Amino acid sequence: MPSESLDSLLLELEELKRRFGGDNAARLEKLLDSLNRRRFPDSDSLVRFHEALLFIRAYPPSRAVLLLADRLLTTVFDRVQRLKAVGEDLTSFDYIENSGIAGTRLHGMYSYGIARWLATRHRASTEIDWERLERKERLGTNLPGLIPLLDEDSLTEANIPYLTWIESAKQRRATDLAWLVESLEKSPLSEKGKSTLYDSLELWIRWEMGDSRVSRTRNIRGTRNIFYHRGPLIRRSEVSLDKEMATRMSFEKLSQKRGQAVLDNCRETTCVRYRELYGIAYGDPSTVVRTEVGRGVEVFLWGLAPERRLPIRGYHCGYTLKNGVPINYIEGITLFERMELGFNTFYTFRDGETAWVYAKVLRALNLVAGAKCVSVDPYQLGFNNEEAIDSGAFWFYRKLGFRPTRPELEALAESEERKIAGAREYRTSARTLRRLSAGPALYEAPGCIRGDWDRFHIRNLGLAVARRMAREFDGNAAKIRAASSREVARALNIREVSINSRGLRGFEDLALVLALIPGLERWDAGEKRALAAILRAKRSADDSEYLRVLRKHKRLRAAIIALGSVLPR
Repeated sequence: MPSESLDSLLLELEELKRRFGGDNAARLEKLLDSLNRRRFPDSDSLVRFHEALLFIRAYPPSRAVLLLADRLLTTVFDRVQRLKAVGEDLTSFDYIENSGIAGTRLHGMYSYGIARWLATRHRASTEIDWERLERKERLGTNLPGLIPLLDEDSLTEANIPYLTWIESAKQRRATDLAWLVESLEKSPLSEKGKSTLYDSLELWIRWEMGDSRVSRTRNIRGTRNIFYHRGPLIRRSEVSLDKEMATRMSFEKLSQKRGQAVLDNCRETTCVRYRELYGIAYGDPSTVVRTEVGRGVEVFLWGLAPERRLPIRGYHCGYTLKNGVPINYIEGITLFERMELGFNTFYTFRDGETAWVYAKVLRALNLVAGAKCVSVDPYQLGFNNEEAIDSGAFWFYRKLGFRPTRPELEALAESEERKIAGAREYRTSARTLRRLSAGPALYEAPGCIRGDWDRFHIRNLGLAVARRMAREFDGNAAKIRAASSREVARALNIREVSINSRGLRGFEDLALVLALIPGLERWDAGEKRALAAILRAKRSADDSEYLRVLRKHKRLRAAIIALGSVLPR
């Protein structure tokens, strides 16, 4: 039957896309040409074809195959339209691993930072999806500040026609989303206040992909140097994190305009896949850097806008392109030399050189943020994450040199390794993988002191501050902030008034933790001057500078590790 024949061709394509060398490029070119002449009768078969094309575009064996993949990707929109025209079930396009294909529609719930960006950059193709709104009463709570006299209706009546109110209040050609965002931007609310109000509404946004380059199908950046794969892909067993951490790497600082273009592209890349990170929504375009690491791979990294920085840790975000195709997104959150790293490769490219790319990203973050001790969150390993369990994520990290920080989990990992060594057919069960993912795992680069960060959790610092607030300040946040700032300023012999308004919040946040350190006032003059320099660096133009200064203070490092390694009682 034709469908069986198509299935066999797709199976061959999915196998051949990972083979390189010999006559594989010619075979692949012939196979693609044959598939181009086929009709795809359902969304499942078209999705398989689409994902294989994207992989081939990122990992091409020849220029001819690359150009053919590019050309075939331009046919996807019409193929989707044909499926729509005959009433085929399009459910497969909605799954997170398949979303964002040209000609399809997204329904996503995004943060205010992304909603504001969509309302500006993709105004014509995005709108609030009111049919999915579940908690209409929140409109009555929040919209009166944006629409005069709405509370005259919402406070006394039932069945409020909120959409009629919005339609009456907005400009004639404005979308509901654009009106809401513009109204919030004109309001006296703070930046965080706008985000809080919008996020509390829990609005869904409908986004039409059309045949635009924002779709996954066409989201390919131009690149000068294409890498063609003539031989096998680099295997995980060939990757050494220790060796990579000693390699040279140079960075290009992008202009504000180019940095903004990179941020826009990353937002498009992730949001059409229903993915979002804090640093993607609120990244600072003036901090974007780029590095080429070889084999057609570019890594882009950036920090947060000043008003969005974290209280204690430095933050970097980014994504990676392979021959111009986005293949992953990255989040690194750093304190001293310890980084919590999130590395997420998109489904389509997990058959690629994931371990090698990971090593390059880690080296880039080492140079930008000073990270040498890398922590992987339990979720990334499989804790409450069945996708990671299915993929055996724990063993991906383990074979790269990561170890569980909890002794009982390390013992379990060693036991599993002995079983694997003793029986080639042995596979770790899903149940055991869930146990192994119950705690974080660490990689310590050469020069790290093994075990220093094993029991550290940033949450312990916040909980210690919260317990002190309850114990000494009647649970009053303003009181503990003011008192901590006074105590630290006095201990360091600096004046609070010397902290300008831009850096005041950063000073207060750090002071909350510094005030927990026993005997801070007895530190020697050099240590106090170095600590004052850290407070000044917290309001510098880039978190990288803050982290550079922070790493120099050995006594502060020891104090912070001690505070963060004990759960407050």
